[in-house]
Amino acid sequence: MKFRKFLAAGAGAALAFSLAACSGGGAGSESESSADATGGTDGGTMTEAGGTIGVAMPTQTSERWIADGDAVEAGLTELGYDVDLQFGNDDIPTQAAQIDAMITSGVDALIIAAIDGTALTTQLQQAADADIPVIAYDRLINGSENVDFYVTFDNYTVGVQQATSLLVGLGVLEEDGVTETGETGPFNIEIFAGSPDDNNATFFYNGAMDTLQPYLDAGTLVVPSEETDFKTVAILRWQQETAQKRMEDLLTSTYVGTDLELDGVLSPYDGLSRGIITALQNGGYSGTVADGFPAVSGQDAEIASVKLIADDVQFATIFKDTRKLAAQAVTSAVAFLEGGEPEANDTETYDNGVKVVPSYLLESDIVYASNIQSLLVDSGYWTAEEVESGQAS
Repeated sequence: MKFRKFLAAGAGAALAFSLAACSGGGAGSESESSADATGGTDGGTMTEAGGTIGVAMPTQTSERWIADGDAVEAGLTELGYDVDLQFGNDDIPTQAAQIDAMITSGVDALIIAAIDGTALTTQLQQAADADIPVIAYDRLINGSENVDFYVTFDNYTVGVQQATSLLVGLGVLEEDGVTETGETGPFNIEIFAGSPDDNNATFFYNGAMDTLQPYLDAGTLVVPSEETDFKTVAILRWQQETAQKRMEDLLTSTYVGTDLELDGVLSPYDGLSRGIITALQNGGYSGTVADGFPAVSGQDAEIASVKLIADDVQFATIFKDTRKLAAQAVTSAVAFLEGGEPEANDTETYDNGVKVVPSYLLESDIVYASNIQSLLVDSGYWTAEEVESGQAS
């Protein structure tokens, strides 16, 4: 994936940079423009400050995290900073060792998207002892006072949007997400949640379930398996194969040999969605959503799922423009390195069990087939050719 462009406009910080659009993939392309970024109280350029920033990402098994790592690295490099970018390969000890090495090498700041938000207490204490500021990236790090800032999306709202898209797919709501159609069902749905060691997964689940609950209470929605509690429906490490296996088991235990038909699935991530869709197709469901294929939600606007949405197989996804997230992480890191603090727009929501971590929250959008062009293509996130092929250039 190639990094196209992102704009950092940190509130209260004199920082602005952009990376020019270039042909190819979605978020993550190589920069073609020069930066003209200034900041700090002495009026000097950021490139004069210099320094090395460690960036720890959780995995390369998801195109989303590759794009995030590339985007953060590109933004920092554009401003003249050295970057130590590492991917943890979904292995907690590997990520911990990578962060240990970054601290030992003397990085000036850390940007961490944790594999397990509870497993880095020792590393964060070492960072604090070395006066290295720590920015949690999209996933809150729990159980430590040594988390200085958090950049993420409004994760509860993401969950609301996932549930809203499912209700639209079922025909209960119009595409505006507000207007009820008068459809009363009952519609049979199943619930999936994200990894229990990812703090965001709980926010997604809570936002979604709070949105669905009135329709469950009214009988408009029914969960035939009766599996709705977070621990039961959570998919460890967000693994596609695990989601596929659980969907296969649900079909076998609840639907096969009965008159029940599945109408929709709440899925919190595109990788899980594709596993769920594969299980449904193997289990005898076929065609498109318009033909009666179960409506499946998602998240991250991964190109393979965007293609499925364009083909009316997956119903929707949530677009979290990670270019903006990467830009905000860069803005926040630079603020610390210049001796200040990033400006937060939320100082109440994200309690990691030890402290409320000051945060900057970004907005997200629901992607349907009808707005792929306006949200993803026109913004340069994906090209029309990539959407048609389902592959990044």
